[in-house]
Amino acid sequence: MSDEKREHPASGGTPSSEASPDVPDFQFPPYITLAHLFDAPKGWAIHNRTMGQYVLQYVVEGRADYPVGGHMYATVKGDLLFHRPGELHSILTLEGEPYICLSLVFHFGDHDFPISQLFGDSHLLGNYAGTELEKKLIRLVHLYRQPGISSQLQAQGLLLEALGEAATGLNRTSTVSTVEERIKAKLLLLQNHIREHYAENVQHSDLEQIAGLSRNYIIVQFKRQFGLTPMQYLTWVRIQKARELALQTNLSVSEIANLVGYADVHTFGKMFKKKTGTSLSQFCSALVTYKV
Repeated sequence: MSDEKREHPASGGTPSSEASPDVPDFQFPPYITLAHLFDAPKGWAIHNRTMGQYVLQYVVEGRADYPVGGHMYATVKGDLLFHRPGELHSILTLEGEPYICLSLVFHFGDHDFPISQLFGDSHLLGNYAGTELEKKLIRLVHLYRQPGISSQLQAQGLLLEALGEAATGLNRTSTVSTVEERIKAKLLLLQNHIREHYAENVQHSDLEQIAGLSRNYIIVQFKRQFGLTPMQYLTWVRIQKARELALQTNLSVSEIANLVGYADVHTFGKMFKKKTGTSLSQFCSALVTYKV
C-alpha cells in the first residue's frame, strides 16, 4: 500500500477552495429592515410617499384606502398589498374605522431577485384573513423583534414563504379572482349602506336585497372581511355616532338614542353599557369633568 495520505476535510467542514471567509455566514437576502404591527391613531394618514425598498402591508383589522401605482385599493381585513421601491403611494384611514396593519420592509441588496416574475405589476396580492399565511406574517413580526441568529433565520425563511405563497395565490384562475372581487365589492356596498343608514331599522332582508346574496352567506363573508357580523357592525357604528353626538352637541341621552336608531332610550342604554362598560350619561359626565 502507498504511504501517501489523502486529505479529508473535518466532519461538517468545507474545503478551503469553497470557503468564503470574507462573507458573514448570517448575512444573506432577503434583508428585513422593518417588521412591525401598527395601530393607526385617529385621523392618521400618509400622503404621496415613496420607499427605497420593497414593502408588504397586511391589514389585520379595519380598512383603509391605499392609492399606489395609479390605482386606488379599498383594503379590508386580510388584504395583502405590495409595492416596489420608488412607487408613489398613500395610506388613507377612514373616519370612524380602525386600521391595524403589519408592515414588512425588505430588500435583496445587490442580488438580482426576480420579483417581477412573482407578482408582475400587481399590488393587491389577495385576501388571507384566517389563513396560514396570516399566521406566518404575524410570527415573522414576532421573530424579527427577538435577538439571535436563529430568530433572524426563521424570519427570513417566513418572508420567502410568504412571497412564494402570495405568488401562488396570484396564479389562481381569473374566474375565481373575478368572483372574489365581485363579492368583496358587494360586502363594501353593504358596509357603506350600514354606515349611511345606521339610524334606520336596518334588517338582514335589506342587505339580501342590496347584495343579491343569502342571509347566512352575507353573515359569514361579512365577518370574514370585517371581523363583525352586519348587525354587530351596525351596533358598533351606532355606538361611535352616539359618542360623537355626546362630544359635539348638548343633546340629551334620549335625543341621542333616537338619532342613532333607538326609539326606546332604555333599550339604547342597556346596549351602550353592555358594549362599552359604561352608560352614555357616565360617559358625558366624564367628559364634563375632564373639560373642567
